Amino acid sequence: MSDKQYKLTFCDGSGCLKNQAREFRRVFEEELQRQQLQQNVQMHLSGCLGMCGKGPILIVNPGYIMYGHLRLEDASEIVREHLVNGRPVSRLIIQEDHLYNRFFRIFGDSEFFGRQMRIALRNCGVIDPEKIDDYLAMRGYEALAKVLTEMTPQQVIEEVKKSGLRGRGGAGFPTGLKWEYTAKQSDPEKYVICNADEGDPGAFMDRSAIEGDPHTVLEGMIIGGYAIGSRQGIIYIRAEYPLAVQRLKKAIEDARREGFLGERILGTDFSFDIRICLGAGAFVCGEETALIYSIEGARGMPRPRPPYPSVSGLFGKPTLINNVETWANIPVIIIDGADWFSRIGTATSKGTKVFALAGKVRNTGLVETPMGTTLRDIVFGIGGGIPNGKKFKAVQTGGPSGGCLPEQYLDTQIDYESLAKAGSIMGSGGMIVIDEDSCMVRMARFFVEFTQDESCGKCTPCREGTKRMLEILTRITRGQGRPGDIEKLERLGTMIQKASLCGLGQSAPNPVLSTLRNFREEYEEHIHQKKCRSHECTALLTYVVQDNCVGCGACKRVCPVNAVSGNRKEKHTIDPKLCIKCGQCYDACKFNAIAKV
Repeated sequence: MSDKQYKLTFCDGSGCLKNQAREFRRVFEEELQRQQLQQNVQMHLSGCLGMCGKGPILIVNPGYIMYGHLRLEDASEIVREHLVNGRPVSRLIIQEDHLYNRFFRIFGDSEFFGRQMRIALRNCGVIDPEKIDDYLAMRGYEALAKVLTEMTPQQVIEEVKKSGLRGRGGAGFPTGLKWEYTAKQSDPEKYVICNADEGDPGAFMDRSAIEGDPHTVLEGMIIGGYAIGSRQGIIYIRAEYPLAVQRLKKAIEDARREGFLGERILGTDFSFDIRICLGAGAFVCGEETALIYSIEGARGMPRPRPPYPSVSGLFGKPTLINNVETWANIPVIIIDGADWFSRIGTATSKGTKVFALAGKVRNTGLVETPMGTTLRDIVFGIGGGIPNGKKFKAVQTGGPSGGCLPEQYLDTQIDYESLAKAGSIMGSGGMIVIDEDSCMVRMARFFVEFTQDESCGKCTPCREGTKRMLEILTRITRGQGRPGDIEKLERLGTMIQKASLCGLGQSAPNPVLSTLRNFREEYEEHIHQKKCRSHECTALLTYVVQDNCVGCGACKRVCPVNAVSGNRKEKHTIDPKLCIKCGQCYDACKFNAIAKV
């Protein structure tokens, strides 16, 4: 039996939990007991490392050996071979296993981690998010102590302004200016809000950041409260994030107990507390004025601005609203200084940006890169490129409010101005990769259906305009497109952008307008040729039996409507009038004798 001491870190983020991470840990612990190795092992939990598609993940130290794609039966092999015999199980090791620390213990020196620079996510995957001592060991609350003992509120604001930090919620408004506007209001009662209501399809940045490092959000909010003269903070988070909510509650309780929240924080005259407000999942409540209405108990609907929340926000009081990622940057700016932070990124977009990389890419997950990194570096560097030998077609940035950018934009730098110039937006950080098998008309329809369904209905351009766009796109994907539909979509999109009340409506047409601009030929094929080149629009599909059919009858047996006919060992045929285009014959054929045309 080996006397060597090991530290085991089990990922306890949502991505790993859905793949039985806790069940794996239980089986692992049982195996340790059987091998009588409990005294040789220290077991720790962590939040999401970002490699969401490779969970469950286990890191074994010394050596930082990272195991992934673990199954319950792998536990005994790792214990026996690695912990007892000192031989790592090579078939289970994730190749990105050489880890390096840039800020405190930030991962790098590999394709996935080495191209990143983690600031907002600096502690995610490193600390146990439910242990405040772990956060304190990583210089946690040091920034708070510094501002309360060495800096005036105005000095804090000036430091944030000097850093060049812009709001990471999507609009990119300078954070320091927003703080300054709120601080200048004479009302003695002010509020600080963390907007953790992310609702973009494929986006999970806020959830993972909170699950992995809740204290950094609290610390950022407390510093913001000190800077503007507020005593009350609110975290607005959707109820669909139970693990994030649980860890926030635990972090708030621990921070109060240790004197970082509540009355006379760290023995000073400053008092500040934070409470949680659960949202019901309305996408529109990500817009700050709709979020305020929701907290007040009213229906979440945007209101015209001005006045802006910094002047008249929650309950009519001056209110400072930033999203999770913005707050997570604040402690770093205070500790390492605005000069250091402002050297990262581009001239107009400072720092880093967190992205949820999803879709047709090898390495899906959460990544953080310096502003100015190109789309190519993220998709083909960090993301590892397109799987299954497929070709890259487009990348959707900015979620349902963003645009689809084709291959010629891959070398576009990721910053607010460059993405806008290319016809998309930064958004909150959703990034969906699309390959050659995807239909861009269908993709545009998916996003418009989402925004139309999530429209609050307050203003006519968004409520009715997106509905008309969805109707036209639905017709086109069903083979019922008409000449002039493209022009109607362009007119509707432009009108909705100009006349809608809030950012949701103003950006809702972006997926349609960007695909019309970059993939117009696909719309024309759908309308004039009744053809979908990607074969995703089933109404435009026809299944045809080719000459290499051997007459095995597999397609005939699975057809639910008896549309396939033919004798055994003879070429079969499919009656297009009876075919419901379910695709079962195509899937059943082992000889690739059925084609989609």
